[in-house]
Amino acid sequence: MASKPHPPLMKKHSQTDLISRLKSRKILGVGGEDDDGEVHRSKISQMLGNEMKFAVREPIGLRVWILFSAVGFTVMAVMALVFPNQLYEVVFEEELSMTSISVRLYGGALLSLALIMWNGLYTAEKIIIQWTLLSEACYFAVQFLVTSITLIEIGILPNAAMLLLLSRVLFLVVTMAYYYHLGRKPKKI
Repeated sequence: MASKPHPPLMKKHSQTDLISRLKSRKILGVGGEDDDGEVHRSKISQMLGNEMKFAVREPIGLRVWILFSAVGFTVMAVMALVFPNQLYEVVFEEELSMTSISVRLYGGALLSLALIMWNGLYTAEKIIIQWTLLSEACYFAVQFLVTSITLIEIGILPNAAMLLLLSRVLFLVVTMAYYYHLGRKPKKI
């Protein structure tokens, strides 16, 4: 049996043949969108992941707000640890009749939150910044509730305590606005 000679091979130029090029890219899994809508330029970027996915588009003033919070928490913590009686007198306009250990414990908790704020200031990871803002928002909400209940139990409404309550509501709103804005998915262009 004589074997038939094979026809000459025709070279296909995939660079000029768009359909062939599209099929090749589809088989390789390159150029398509993944679940997050990201378009991969190469198989390597698909395997290693896209670093841009983790980049944070920060709202304007976020770092300033976290710095302001970190400094505020640190100052209040030091005041509560060093001058517990005076801090209580300023807010509630009466002397601290019990031991000052509760105010000092409050200062210790504030110092812990201040460390979280300082860490949030220097990180670039979105999730850490979100948890920092959420911790701050929880603090403001709890402090608002505790101060309100304490004022109702005491039966007085000093100006300093009212100013504290209003500032906590304002700080809670600003912190939640940053938290919400940071958690939104960026619009695809």
